[in-house]
Amino acid sequence: MKVVVAGATGRIGSRSVTRLRDHGAQVVPLSRTLGVDVGDAHALRRALRGAQILVDVTDASSRQQDVSTAFFAGTTRSLLMAAREAGVEHYVALSAVGADRVASGYLRAKAVQEDLVRRSALPYSLVRATPFFESVESAVCAGLHADGVRVAPLLLRPVATDDVAAALAHVAVAVPLFGVLEAAGPEERSFEDLAADVLAAQDRVTPVIGDAQTSFFGALIGERTLLPGPDAHLGRHTMAQWLKDR
Repeated sequence: MKVVVAGATGRIGSRSVTRLRDHGAQVVPLSRTLGVDVGDAHALRRALRGAQILVDVTDASSRQQDVSTAFFAGTTRSLLMAAREAGVEHYVALSAVGADRVASGYLRAKAVQEDLVRRSALPYSLVRATPFFESVESAVCAGLHADGVRVAPLLLRPVATDDVAAALAHVAVAVPLFGVLEAAGPEERSFEDLAADVLAAQDRVTPVIGDAQTSFFGALIGERTLLPGPDAHLGRHTMAQWLKDR
């Protein structure tokens, strides 16, 4: 089977290409750095010729709602149009846990993307991931203040990018879900505890402060909002091991 991966050189995309090839797929990687802009209709048509599956793991350059919404709206429309014209049989998009529950910030932008995919005429699957290890680490670093690190009081199941890529590849080569699979890490932990682990790995000695007015993904989020449901696909890698291995 021929699978086109849009966003193939990114953190998730590069791993998804490898995982799909492990499944025996003929993978065509697309990205701007490889010379194909997803806004270029002619280039997309050429790349998608004969493809059965399109995996969209493109991502916005900013977590701000206006920037990310504009990106996902434009990119998703372009990819869906090209996929329809090419007769693609399965459209797989990477989204985020909480996209159906948070009405602002980056997650609102992901909800716009999901809605476009659902309303298309294409068979589809949505893979919603919990926050990546890298996203948690970035949020901790962004929360540094003079009196300590301020983080939102959340419960999280952070997930490894390798585990998300494995879930995406598994879904892509299977029958379309016409729905959602959630991908999450194996451990549920408080953001405060995760922040303490990040700081220890960086040899920083500073207090961690749970602050309900601190945003995450550009929004104020409830304690359990980013937890997956009971049927989520759970990965194998823990954030503690990821920090140690680095």
